[in-house]
Amino acid sequence: MSHARWKTLRERKLAEGHAESDDIAEARREIRLSMALAKAVYDRRTELGLTQNELAERAGLTQAKISRIEGSDTMPTLPLLAKLADALDATLNIALDADATRVHFTSHTDAA
Repeated sequence: MSHARWKTLRERKLAEGHAESDDIAEARREIRLSMALAKAVYDRRTELGLTQNELAERAGLTQAKISRIEGSDTMPTLPLLAKLADALDATLNIALDADATRVHFTSHTDAA
């Protein structure tokens, strides 16, 4: 089943009054956060023109760890996030709201 079809089915069930359990809602929130972080790391890394290996070297990590972060396979600790932000020459911004999660890196240097 495609993602779009699955999402439509889920929205239809919710509209009909079917409620998700708290466990499922929490798992969905954790997945969204992990995916938002993965996208932010990937976007900043590619913006800088770095490979996963190069980012790993800058951060003192392994390429496999960077791959797991970008693949949403792991949720890094705060110290690891600090290493990533430093290696990406950026500030990591995370906004956690009940319905939305926003994660992005802000460059330390201006492009101007």
